[in-house]
Amino acid sequence: MKIKLILKWIMRAILVGLILAFLVGFVVYWRSTNDCDHRTALVNPMKAIRFCEYGSPDVLKFEDVEKPVPNDDQVLIKVRAASLNFIDPGVMRGPWPLRLMSGLRKPEKTRLGTDVGGQVEAVGKNVTLFKAGDEVFGVARPTLAEYACARERALVVKPANVTFEQAGSVAWAGFTALQGLHQANIQPGQKVLINGATGGVGTFAVQIAKALGAEVTGVCSTGKVELVRSIGADHVIDYTKEDFTKGDQRYDVIFDNVQNHSFADRRRVLTPNGICVLAGIGGAGLHPETWGRIVGGFKADLLSLFVRQKFVRYVTKLDKEDLKLLSDLMQTGKVTAVIDRTYKLSETAEAMRYYETGRARGKVVIAMD
Repeated sequence: MKIKLILKWIMRAILVGLILAFLVGFVVYWRSTNDCDHRTALVNPMKAIRFCEYGSPDVLKFEDVEKPVPNDDQVLIKVRAASLNFIDPGVMRGPWPLRLMSGLRKPEKTRLGTDVGGQVEAVGKNVTLFKAGDEVFGVARPTLAEYACARERALVVKPANVTFEQAGSVAWAGFTALQGLHQANIQPGQKVLINGATGGVGTFAVQIAKALGAEVTGVCSTGKVELVRSIGADHVIDYTKEDFTKGDQRYDVIFDNVQNHSFADRRRVLTPNGICVLAGIGGAGLHPETWGRIVGGFKADLLSLFVRQKFVRYVTKLDKEDLKLLSDLMQTGKVTAVIDRTYKLSETAEAMRYYETGRARGKVVIAMD
């Protein structure tokens, strides 16, 4: 009888817990709001892209918002160019796992964009590295606007031989490629395969691996073979005709920007001490295979604990020294931003629709009028 009584109280406690969790979630859901619900008169308006609801690119609106004011440690930038990144479609559409951080019913932050190329408009009193008029690039938030604020450590001076459009394409794609390749500690002469060589991250990865002295093989579709050759790949595999995991070549490093092959298949084409860097899941936006590839990445990382070859995941982060290195590589001509299409700020919704197709060759840029 005691056991039955204990079980009854346990079930009641679980039921009460579930009801409370539901009620809390319900309240949080309906109380989630954003600045779109509290419109005020604008003092210094500027044009920007804003989305007040989750959804398709149709939710992206070209509107007037308040011009940002830099704090003592920030730089105000007149944005000349920005670009779209892998995370942007997800932030816009708001899949439920992401909404736990970004707002359940509505997006808490209603603006997009992190890459920036532009001119310094003003600086805070603690900023010492930049002055008004300097041409810079790096990371700011949000950058799909006429003006944006950035921390001093998130910017470097733009090389004179690099356009604003190229500079505004670099930061997060360049960081992802560079930091992923650093995970593999690439040495001159090593054989490196870039699976997914034609997107924003892939085009940077091909060029950076080549600059590090590697023998580079790029994997892409038929129509993009010449692009991959043009940015320095020694060999190109057309995945519509050949599966690189079925070939005889062995690689010291696989930079896997797609993760569309099994753990065993990738191990087979790695050298005994090879490294597979799990960099991406194949294109922007959410697709039927997205969640399977995310789970597959965690599985490969775990399974590699029991074999000599390593499968490595990593989180891309802002790094001033990496930004300086990317600047140097562009200044010397070893790396260039590959730009597929350029849109006006007012055409951002159209740009996002194209970006979500996954067919972009390199970066999709938003340039200010």
